[in-house]
Amino acid sequence: MKFRGYQRPDKTVGIRNKICILAVDECCDGIARKIAESSEHAVVLTNWYTCMLGGNEETFHQMVNVARTPNVAAVLVIAMGCGSISPEQIANPVRQTGRPVETIICQQVGGTRKSIFLGRKILKKMDEYIDGLKAEEFPLSKLVIGVKCGGSDTSSGIASNPSVGNAVDKLVEMGATCIGGELFELQGCDDMLTERAVSEEVAERIIRLIDNERRRWSVKGTDIETMSIGNCVGGLTTIEEKSLGALHKMGTKPIQDVLQINKDFIDKPQKQGFYLSEVSMLCGGAGVNFASLGAHIILWTSGAAGFNNAIVPVIRVSGNAELINEDIDVDVSGIMEGSMGMEEGGNLILKKVLDTANGEFTSLESWGDSTMTLYQKDQRVEKLLDIPCKR
Repeated sequence: MKFRGYQRPDKTVGIRNKICILAVDECCDGIARKIAESSEHAVVLTNWYTCMLGGNEETFHQMVNVARTPNVAAVLVIAMGCGSISPEQIANPVRQTGRPVETIICQQVGGTRKSIFLGRKILKKMDEYIDGLKAEEFPLSKLVIGVKCGGSDTSSGIASNPSVGNAVDKLVEMGATCIGGELFELQGCDDMLTERAVSEEVAERIIRLIDNERRRWSVKGTDIETMSIGNCVGGLTTIEEKSLGALHKMGTKPIQDVLQINKDFIDKPQKQGFYLSEVSMLCGGAGVNFASLGAHIILWTSGAAGFNNAIVPVIRVSGNAELINEDIDVDVSGIMEGSMGMEEGGNLILKKVLDTANGEFTSLESWGDSTMTLYQKDQRVEKLLDIPCKR
Protein backbone atom coordinates (compact mmCIF):
# COMPACT_ATOMS: atom_id res chain seq x y z
CA MET A 1 0.00 0.00 0.00
CA LYS A 2 1.36 3.44 -0.98
CA PHE A 3 0.38 7.11 -0.85
CA ARG A 4 1.32 10.18 -2.89
CA GLY A 5 3.37 12.79 -1.09
CA TYR A 6 6.10 15.38 -1.50
CA GLN A 7 9.71 14.49 -0.72
CA ARG A 8 11.62 17.18 1.15
CA PRO A 9 15.36 17.75 0.66
CA ASP A 10 16.01 15.97 3.99
CA LYS A 11 14.21 12.83 2.64
CA THR A 12 11.13 13.24 4.84
CA VAL A 13 7.79 13.15 3.03
CA GLY A 14 4.88 15.56 3.45
CA ILE A 15 1.24 15.20 2.41
CA ARG A 16 0.59 18.97 2.43
CA ASN A 17 2.73 21.96 1.35
CA LYS A 18 2.41 24.57 4.07
CA ILE A 19 4.37 27.78 4.51
CA CYS A 20 4.98 28.14 8.24
CA ILE A 21 5.21 31.77 9.34
CA LEU A 22 6.80 31.74 12.78
CA ALA A 23 6.27 34.84 14.92
CA VAL A 24 8.93 34.32 17.58
CA ASP A 25 7.40 37.00 19.80
CA GLU A 26 3.76 37.98 20.19
CA CYS A 27 4.40 41.61 19.23
CA CYS A 28 4.73 40.64 15.56
CA ASP A 29 1.74 38.28 15.45
CA GLY A 30 -0.40 40.86 13.64
CA ILE A 31 2.35 41.39 11.08
CA ALA A 32 2.61 37.64 10.51
CA ARG A 33 -1.15 37.33 9.99
CA LYS A 34 -1.28 40.21 7.49
CA ILE A 35 1.52 38.56 5.54
CA ALA A 36 -0.27 35.19 5.67
CA GLU A 37 -3.35 36.70 3.98
CA SER A 38 -1.41 36.75 0.70
CA SER A 39 -1.00 32.95 0.40
CA GLU A 40 -3.41 30.03 0.74
CA HIS A 41 -0.46 27.89 1.87
CA ALA A 42 0.46 30.10 4.84
CA VAL A 43 0.01 29.09 8.49
CA VAL A 44 0.93 31.31 11.46
CA LEU A 45 2.54 29.92 14.61
CA THR A 46 3.03 32.56 17.32
CA ASN A 47 5.03 32.38 20.54
CA TRP A 48 2.66 33.92 23.10
CA TYR A 49 4.75 33.14 26.18
CA THR A 50 7.59 35.63 26.25
CA CYS A 51 10.17 37.10 23.89
CA MET A 52 12.89 35.85 26.27
CA LEU A 53 14.51 32.48 25.65
CA GLY A 54 15.39 31.63 29.25
CA GLY A 55 12.62 29.41 30.66
CA ASN A 56 11.05 29.25 27.21
CA GLU A 57 13.14 26.41 25.77
CA GLU A 58 10.29 23.93 25.36
CA THR A 59 8.44 26.42 23.17
CA PHE A 60 11.65 27.15 21.25
CA HIS A 61 12.23 23.46 20.49
CA GLN A 62 8.63 23.10 19.33
CA MET A 63 8.95 26.08 16.96
CA VAL A 64 12.07 24.56 15.40
CA ASN A 65 10.50 21.12 15.09
CA VAL A 66 7.21 22.39 13.66
CA ALA A 67 9.19 24.33 11.05
CA ARG A 68 10.94 21.05 10.16
CA THR A 69 7.79 18.88 10.17
CA PRO A 70 7.08 17.04 6.88
CA ASN A 71 3.88 18.93 5.99
CA VAL A 72 5.83 22.23 5.96
CA ALA A 73 7.48 23.04 2.63
CA ALA A 74 8.89 26.51 3.39
CA VAL A 75 9.41 28.76 6.43
CA LEU A 76 9.38 32.48 7.21
CA VAL A 77 10.61 33.50 10.69
CA ILE A 78 9.66 36.95 12.00
CA ALA A 79 10.82 38.84 15.09
CA MET A 80 10.19 42.39 16.27
CA GLY A 81 13.88 42.85 17.02
CA CYS A 82 13.96 43.62 20.73
CA GLY A 83 13.49 40.12 22.12
CA SER A 84 15.97 37.45 23.14
CA ILE A 85 15.04 34.95 20.40
CA SER A 86 16.85 35.66 17.15
CA PRO A 87 15.10 34.47 13.97
CA GLU A 88 18.39 32.88 12.91
CA GLN A 89 18.31 30.59 15.96
CA ILE A 90 15.26 28.94 14.43
CA ALA A 91 16.12 29.46 10.76
CA ASN A 92 19.57 27.80 10.94
CA PRO A 93 18.44 24.30 12.01
CA VAL A 94 15.59 24.51 9.49
CA ARG A 95 18.05 25.39 6.71
CA GLN A 96 19.86 22.16 7.48
CA THR A 97 16.80 20.32 6.13
CA GLY A 98 17.13 22.07 2.77
CA ARG A 99 13.78 23.87 3.02
CA PRO A 100 13.52 27.47 1.76
CA VAL A 101 13.82 29.70 4.85
CA GLU A 102 13.71 33.49 5.16
CA THR A 103 13.82 35.84 8.17
CA ILE A 104 12.48 39.30 8.90
CA ILE A 105 13.44 41.55 11.83
CA CYS A 106 10.78 44.25 11.78
CA GLN A 107 12.82 47.00 13.43
CA GLN A 108 15.66 46.51 10.93
CA VAL A 109 13.30 46.48 7.94
CA GLY A 110 11.80 49.80 8.98
CA GLY A 111 8.50 49.07 10.66
CA THR A 112 5.21 47.27 10.31
CA ARG A 113 4.13 48.18 6.76
CA LYS A 114 7.54 47.56 5.24
CA SER A 115 7.73 44.21 7.03
CA ILE A 116 4.34 43.19 5.65
CA PHE A 117 5.24 44.20 2.09
CA LEU A 118 8.57 42.34 2.33
CA GLY A 119 6.88 39.28 3.82
CA ARG A 120 4.35 39.15 0.99
CA LYS A 121 7.14 39.28 -1.60
CA ILE A 122 8.85 36.38 0.17
CA LEU A 123 5.62 34.36 0.24
CA LYS A 124 5.11 34.94 -3.48
CA LYS A 125 8.48 33.28 -4.15
CA MET A 126 7.64 30.44 -1.76
CA ASP A 127 4.30 29.92 -3.54
CA GLU A 128 6.18 29.60 -6.83
CA TYR A 129 8.50 27.05 -5.23
CA ILE A 130 5.52 25.03 -3.98
CA ASP A 131 3.84 25.18 -7.39
CA GLY A 132 6.89 23.40 -8.79
CA LEU A 133 6.71 20.47 -6.36
CA LYS A 134 5.48 17.16 -7.76
CA ALA A 135 3.75 14.37 -5.82
CA GLU A 136 5.36 10.93 -5.88
CA GLU A 137 4.44 7.50 -4.50
CA PHE A 138 5.82 6.43 -1.12
CA PRO A 139 5.32 3.41 1.17
CA LEU A 140 3.17 3.71 4.30
CA SER A 141 6.34 3.38 6.38
CA LYS A 142 6.77 7.13 5.71
CA LEU A 143 3.39 7.96 7.29
CA VAL A 144 3.00 9.11 10.92
CA ILE A 145 -0.47 9.31 12.52
CA GLY A 146 -1.33 11.08 15.79
CA VAL A 147 -4.19 9.73 17.94
CA LYS A 148 -6.28 11.93 20.26
CA CYS A 149 -9.77 12.34 21.72
CA GLY A 150 -11.86 15.36 22.70
CA GLY A 151 -15.47 16.28 23.43
CA SER A 152 -15.86 12.71 24.68
CA ASP A 153 -19.07 11.00 25.70
CA THR A 154 -20.38 7.46 26.24
CA SER A 155 -20.25 6.73 22.50
CA SER A 156 -16.53 7.58 22.45
CA GLY A 157 -15.58 4.64 24.67
CA ILE A 158 -17.99 2.24 22.96
CA ALA A 159 -17.74 3.21 19.27
CA SER A 160 -15.26 5.84 18.07
CA ASN A 161 -12.29 4.97 20.31
CA PRO A 162 -12.38 1.19 19.61
CA SER A 163 -12.83 1.87 15.89
CA VAL A 164 -9.78 4.10 15.85
CA GLY A 165 -7.86 1.47 17.84
CA ASN A 166 -8.79 -1.07 15.15
CA ALA A 167 -7.54 1.29 12.44
CA VAL A 168 -4.34 1.99 14.39
CA ASP A 169 -3.56 -1.74 14.54
CA LYS A 170 -4.17 -2.02 10.79
CA LEU A 171 -1.95 0.98 10.04
CA VAL A 172 0.91 -0.39 12.16
CA GLU A 173 0.59 -3.77 10.45
CA MET A 174 0.82 -1.98 7.08
CA GLY A 175 4.06 -0.24 8.12
CA ALA A 176 2.87 3.16 9.39
CA THR A 177 3.79 4.75 12.72
CA CYS A 178 1.05 5.81 15.17
CA ILE A 179 1.47 8.07 18.22
CA GLY A 180 -0.94 8.34 21.14
CA GLY A 181 -0.82 11.21 23.64
CA GLU A 182 -2.75 12.62 26.61
CA LEU A 183 -0.93 10.76 29.38
CA PHE A 184 -3.15 12.43 31.98
CA GLU A 185 -6.12 10.65 30.42
CA LEU A 186 -4.49 7.25 30.80
CA GLN A 187 -4.63 7.16 34.60
CA GLY A 188 -5.59 3.75 35.89
CA CYS A 189 -4.44 2.07 32.67
CA ASP A 190 -0.82 1.57 33.76
CA ASP A 191 -0.89 -2.24 33.94
CA MET A 192 -2.54 -2.64 30.53
CA LEU A 193 -0.01 -0.27 28.97
CA THR A 194 3.13 -1.65 30.61
CA GLU A 195 2.17 -5.15 29.43
CA ARG A 196 2.58 -3.83 25.90
CA ALA A 197 5.96 -2.16 26.50
CA VAL A 198 8.81 -3.59 24.42
CA SER A 199 11.21 -3.39 27.38
CA GLU A 200 11.38 -2.79 31.13
CA GLU A 201 12.84 0.65 30.46
CA VAL A 202 9.84 1.63 28.35
CA ALA A 203 7.46 0.20 30.97
CA GLU A 204 9.17 2.30 33.67
CA ARG A 205 8.93 5.39 31.48
CA ILE A 206 5.19 4.84 30.91
CA ILE A 207 4.51 4.70 34.67
CA ARG A 208 6.80 7.64 35.48
CA LEU A 209 5.52 9.99 32.79
CA ILE A 210 1.84 9.28 33.49
CA ASP A 211 2.51 10.01 37.17
CA ASN A 212 4.39 13.22 36.28
CA GLU A 213 1.39 14.45 34.30
CA ARG A 214 -0.97 13.58 37.16
CA ARG A 215 1.21 15.62 39.54
CA ARG A 216 1.22 18.64 37.22
CA TRP A 217 -2.58 18.73 37.04
CA SER A 218 -3.26 17.82 40.67
CA VAL A 219 -1.26 20.25 42.81
CA LYS A 220 -2.87 20.41 46.24
CA GLY A 221 -4.64 23.70 46.92
CA THR A 222 -4.78 24.68 43.24
CA ASP A 223 -7.58 22.42 42.06
CA ILE A 224 -8.61 22.94 38.44
CA GLU A 225 -11.21 21.32 36.24
CA THR A 226 -9.74 18.35 34.38
CA MET A 227 -13.07 16.88 33.24
CA SER A 228 -14.81 19.37 30.96
CA ILE A 229 -18.56 19.85 31.30
CA GLY A 230 -19.00 18.29 27.85
CA ASN A 231 -17.47 15.04 29.10
CA CYS A 232 -19.74 15.01 32.15
CA VAL A 233 -22.93 15.79 30.22
CA GLY A 234 -21.89 13.01 27.83
CA GLY A 235 -22.03 10.48 30.66
CA LEU A 236 -18.45 10.36 31.99
CA THR A 237 -17.97 10.89 35.71
CA THR A 238 -14.25 10.53 36.52
CA ILE A 239 -10.94 10.84 34.70
CA GLU A 240 -10.28 7.14 35.37
CA GLU A 241 -13.58 6.24 33.71
CA LYS A 242 -12.68 8.38 30.71
CA SER A 243 -9.21 6.81 30.62
CA LEU A 244 -10.54 3.28 30.30
CA GLY A 245 -12.57 4.37 27.28
CA ALA A 246 -9.74 6.46 25.83
CA LEU A 247 -7.35 3.52 26.07
CA HIS A 248 -9.26 1.73 23.30
CA LYS A 249 -8.08 4.22 20.67
CA MET A 250 -4.47 3.14 21.33
CA GLY A 251 -4.97 -0.25 19.65
CA THR A 252 -3.16 -3.36 20.89
CA LYS A 253 0.31 -3.24 19.32
CA PRO A 254 3.59 -3.22 21.31
CA ILE A 255 4.56 0.22 22.67
CA GLN A 256 7.99 1.11 21.28
CA ASP A 257 8.62 4.09 23.58
CA VAL A 258 7.15 7.26 25.10
CA LEU A 259 8.13 10.32 23.05
CA GLN A 260 8.95 13.24 25.33
CA ILE A 261 8.48 16.97 24.70
CA ASN A 262 10.34 19.20 27.13
CA LYS A 263 12.88 21.99 27.60
CA ASP A 264 15.92 19.87 26.75
CA PHE A 265 14.78 17.73 23.82
CA ILE A 266 11.90 16.51 21.67
CA ASP A 267 11.94 12.83 20.82
CA LYS A 268 11.08 11.45 17.38
CA PRO A 269 10.04 7.90 16.46
CA GLN A 270 13.19 5.92 15.72
CA LYS A 271 11.44 3.08 13.91
CA GLN A 272 8.01 2.00 12.71
CA GLY A 273 5.35 1.00 15.27
CA PHE A 274 3.11 2.40 18.01
CA TYR A 275 4.29 5.02 20.52
CA LEU A 276 2.89 6.90 23.47
CA SER A 277 3.94 10.54 23.89
CA GLU A 278 3.75 13.64 26.04
CA VAL A 279 1.33 15.28 23.59
CA SER A 280 -0.98 17.55 25.61
CA MET A 281 -4.64 16.69 26.29
CA LEU A 282 -5.42 20.32 25.28
CA CYS A 283 -6.56 20.25 21.65
CA GLY A 284 -4.84 23.32 20.20
CA GLY A 285 -1.58 22.48 21.94
CA ALA A 286 -1.89 18.83 20.92
CA GLY A 287 -2.01 19.78 17.25
CA VAL A 288 1.31 21.63 17.55
CA ASN A 289 2.77 18.83 19.70
CA PHE A 290 1.91 16.27 17.04
CA ALA A 291 3.41 18.49 14.33
CA SER A 292 6.64 18.77 16.34
CA LEU A 293 6.80 14.95 16.46
CA GLY A 294 6.47 14.75 12.67
CA ALA A 295 2.82 13.63 12.37
CA HIS A 296 1.07 13.93 9.00
CA ILE A 297 -2.52 13.32 10.17
CA ILE A 298 -4.41 13.29 13.49
CA LEU A 299 -7.19 10.80 14.24
CA TRP A 300 -9.52 12.59 16.69
CA THR A 301 -12.40 10.81 18.37
CA SER A 302 -15.39 12.72 19.69
CA GLY A 303 -19.02 12.69 20.70
CA ALA A 304 -19.33 15.02 17.68
CA ALA A 305 -17.41 18.22 18.32
CA GLY A 306 -15.18 19.75 15.67
CA PHE A 307 -11.43 20.40 15.95
CA ASN A 308 -9.00 21.24 13.18
CA ASN A 309 -5.31 22.03 12.81
CA ALA A 310 -3.77 24.11 10.05
CA ILE A 311 -0.64 21.99 9.52
CA VAL A 312 -1.74 18.45 10.44
CA PRO A 313 -5.14 17.50 8.90
CA VAL A 314 -7.58 16.15 11.51
CA ILE A 315 -9.89 13.22 10.78
CA ARG A 316 -12.85 13.44 13.16
CA VAL A 317 -14.55 10.17 14.16
CA SER A 318 -17.85 10.04 16.06
CA GLY A 319 -20.33 7.42 17.22
CA ASN A 320 -23.06 9.77 18.47
CA ALA A 321 -25.84 9.76 15.84
CA GLU A 322 -27.72 12.61 17.56
CA LEU A 323 -24.81 15.05 17.27
CA ILE A 324 -23.11 14.06 14.02
CA ASN A 325 -22.95 16.92 11.51
CA GLU A 326 -20.87 17.98 8.50
CA ASP A 327 -17.77 18.42 10.71
CA ILE A 328 -17.44 14.66 11.17
CA ASP A 329 -15.31 12.72 8.69
CA VAL A 330 -16.16 9.17 9.76
CA ASP A 331 -19.55 8.14 11.19
CA VAL A 332 -19.35 4.97 13.30
CA SER A 333 -22.68 5.48 15.08
CA GLY A 334 -23.84 2.18 13.60
CA ILE A 335 -21.78 0.49 16.32
CA MET A 336 -24.06 2.03 18.96
CA GLU A 337 -27.10 0.83 17.03
CA GLY A 338 -25.73 -2.67 16.40
CA SER A 339 -25.65 -2.29 12.61
CA MET A 340 -21.86 -1.95 12.34
CA GLY A 341 -18.91 -3.80 13.89
CA MET A 342 -15.49 -2.53 15.01
CA GLU A 343 -13.87 -4.10 11.95
CA GLU A 344 -16.10 -2.14 9.60
CA GLY A 345 -15.53 1.05 11.60
CA GLY A 346 -11.77 0.52 11.48
CA ASN A 347 -11.89 -0.02 7.72
CA LEU A 348 -13.84 3.23 7.21
CA ILE A 349 -11.20 5.12 9.20
CA LEU A 350 -8.35 3.41 7.37
CA LYS A 351 -9.84 4.42 4.01
CA LYS A 352 -10.16 8.03 5.17
CA VAL A 353 -6.54 8.06 6.35
CA LEU A 354 -5.34 6.81 2.96
CA ASP A 355 -7.57 9.27 1.09
CA THR A 356 -6.28 12.15 3.24
CA ALA A 357 -2.67 11.08 2.74
CA ASN A 358 -3.33 11.12 -1.01
CA GLY A 359 -4.49 14.73 -0.94
CA GLU A 360 -8.22 14.54 -0.23
CA PHE A 361 -9.28 17.28 2.20
CA THR A 362 -10.93 16.41 5.51
CA SER A 363 -14.38 17.88 6.24
CA LEU A 364 -13.00 20.97 8.00
CA GLU A 365 -9.67 21.37 6.27
CA SER A 366 -9.18 25.08 5.46
CA TRP A 367 -12.38 25.84 7.43
CA GLY A 368 -12.18 27.22 10.96
CA ASP A 369 -8.72 26.08 11.99
CA SER A 370 -8.05 26.26 15.72
CA THR A 371 -5.22 28.49 16.93
CA MET A 372 -1.78 26.93 16.60
CA THR A 373 -1.22 26.89 20.36
CA LEU A 374 2.33 26.54 21.66
CA TYR A 375 1.75 24.82 24.98
CA GLN A 376 4.62 24.32 27.40
CA LYS A 377 5.07 23.06 30.93
CA ASP A 378 5.90 25.83 33.43
CA GLN A 379 9.50 25.27 34.49
CA ARG A 380 8.89 26.90 37.88
CA VAL A 381 6.16 24.37 38.64
CA GLU A 382 8.38 21.54 37.34
CA LYS A 383 11.08 22.62 39.80
CA LEU A 384 8.68 22.94 42.73
CA LEU A 385 7.27 19.47 42.01
CA ASP A 386 10.81 18.11 41.61
CA ILE A 387 10.01 16.59 38.22
CA PRO A 388 13.34 15.83 36.50
CA CYS A 389 13.76 16.47 32.77
CA LYS A 390 15.20 13.13 31.70
CA ARG A 391 14.65 10.20 29.37
